[in-house]
Amino acid sequence: MILMYKTVLLIGKKMKNNIIRKITIGKDYKNDSMHYAVNQEVYGGHKICDIIEEEDKYCIYIRKEEVVIPWKDFNKNMAISIEYNLEY
Repeated sequence: MILMYKTVLLIGKKMKNNIIRKITIGKDYKNDSMHYAVNQEVYGGHKICDIIEEEDKYCIYIRKEEVVIPWKDFNKNMAISIEYNLEY
């Protein structure tokens, strides 16, 4: 429970800068890549709520009702394409 509380506090601080809208993982963008976008439904009713860039990785967080959990991490050494949120 304590870990979940700390995770929620950490996520709350980082979510203020929601500038990444979509991340694509893979060398071949159109054919063999996985695409993840904010508000995309995944994993049994969860929705992607944030894609956050950290020092050495990109983290995808999902939300179901009021619960936000980390879902996937991608190392920056992988082939990655980023689309930024242009609403400002």
